[in-house]
Amino acid sequence: MEKELKPMSGYLALLISVLLILGASALFLIGIRINFFLLIVGVICFALAGFFLKGLIIIQPNHSRVLNFFGKYVGTIKKNGLFFINPLYTSQKISLRSENLQGQFLKVNDKMGNPIEIAAVVVWKVGNTYKAAFEVERYLEYVSIQSEAAVRHLAVSFPYDNLEDENAGITLRDGGEDVNRILEKELTDRLAPAGIIVQEARISHLAYAPEIAGAMLQRQQATAIVGARSKIVEGAVGMVEMALKKLSQDGVIEFNNDQKAAMVSNLMVVLCSEKSAQSVLNTGLKV
Repeated sequence: MEKELKPMSGYLALLISVLLILGASALFLIGIRINFFLLIVGVICFALAGFFLKGLIIIQPNHSRVLNFFGKYVGTIKKNGLFFINPLYTSQKISLRSENLQGQFLKVNDKMGNPIEIAAVVVWKVGNTYKAAFEVERYLEYVSIQSEAAVRHLAVSFPYDNLEDENAGITLRDGGEDVNRILEKELTDRLAPAGIIVQEARISHLAYAPEIAGAMLQRQQATAIVGARSKIVEGAVGMVEMALKKLSQDGVIEFNNDQKAAMVSNLMVVLCSEKSAQSVLNTGLKV
């Protein structure tokens, strides 16, 4: 488990080092003339000054040092500033800042087997320095590989769109925040062993693979055209029915079945045609 240390102030250790160096210098000058024992004390003072200077470390804001003493975890320093630690400790620098991971474009098959391209952006930071340092090997590489695995798993779990699966509750293209939330949760579970906190995960690129992109675009266009035509026909039928009913109620004209069929045919052509209808005048003259 992570243990946060509160080390000795580095400024105090620096002051002690300066005093020891001054004291050792004075003892050298005095010992040369008076007593050899003072020279030994001076050497000890110099050694102690070196000990304090060797243990000085500087920790930048939002950085930490994981301390290890002959294979045993001692603790983690998370405060920033100048500190003194035992020079025999080995330290590992770990950043606590938020980092962006721009995933590469991955070519995978979606749930329906269609090849797609997908990529994601992950915002993460180290939350537990002990796990990041000792539970996994090279935590930066671990984050990159596990993020790629999570994106691949997301892609094969859902269809790209609902063209082939009309009952799909969530699709990659239209899922939006739901898809991002699912990706974020999976990343959190995968990166928890390394002590990583996932702050945000979003799909940054999503498209059909080039070899089927043209065919899928035509399919989408055809679907859109059929849907638009259905709406047009539905509206045209309602308008024809309303016109015949209105003419009959107002007594404008009485139609027999053949005339109604001709009327319906003409109105449907006019209403459903993509171009404006050309009027034809019937003068009653025979040529």
